[in-house]
Amino acid sequence: MRLTRCHVDLPLQPEREFVLPEHAAGHLSRVLRLREGDACVLFNGDGCDYSARLVAVGKREVKAQVLSSTQVDNESPLRIGLLQGIARGEKMDLILQKATELGVIAIVPVSGDRTEVRLDAERAGKRVAHWRSVVVSACEQSGRARIPALAAPAALDVAARALEGDGLRLILDPHARDRMEDLEAPASATAWIAIGPEGGWSPRDRDILQASGFTGLRLGPRVLRTETAGLAAIAALQARFGDL
Repeated sequence: MRLTRCHVDLPLQPEREFVLPEHAAGHLSRVLRLREGDACVLFNGDGCDYSARLVAVGKREVKAQVLSSTQVDNESPLRIGLLQGIARGEKMDLILQKATELGVIAIVPVSGDRTEVRLDAERAGKRVAHWRSVVVSACEQSGRARIPALAAPAALDVAARALEGDGLRLILDPHARDRMEDLEAPASATAWIAIGPEGGWSPRDRDILQASGFTGLRLGPRVLRTETAGLAAIAALQARFGDL
């Protein structure tokens, strides 16, 4: 039987006993109805799963004890980053969830000329907190023990200039010359994919991306929606150079 995995943002080590954070405690005790002595698996993003058991379940707090740790080796050899135009509501949640399941290591939400969602500082902070919870939940479900980095929303030009490394930098274009089979494996085992918002990239956005080293990739003859395009490209790259 598969044990419940739950993320806790705390240092974990064998034989340590500690009070679970409120979210984890509520999920394990009230949602899953685990009781004292029941087993679970905890992780904090350091690359390990920690076998644990609940040692006390009360109304005010839940305590757990870590029993052992196991290194988790399920990260892709291809380090994929997603430069994602901010999409509306559930579309953005879907993108983050599935991109995490498919193995991306970093996600940078960006605003381009045609981005419909505009976030002030307060709304951006709340959105990032929500998005992080979506990413963490996807890690819990998919068995990943490392949590993809999630950047604060940024303007496209700022985010593109901040990217480091010399791997592949790709922007989907149904009229581009290169197809997936034309790509050579990146020497740095790194690839960034830039996916526009619902309205797509503007000519100015494309100029910004091209100036930052992004080149066109033809992923079939059809125009894909923002919630489809990135996931299809990630899956195709994983199949070509990664672990799918």
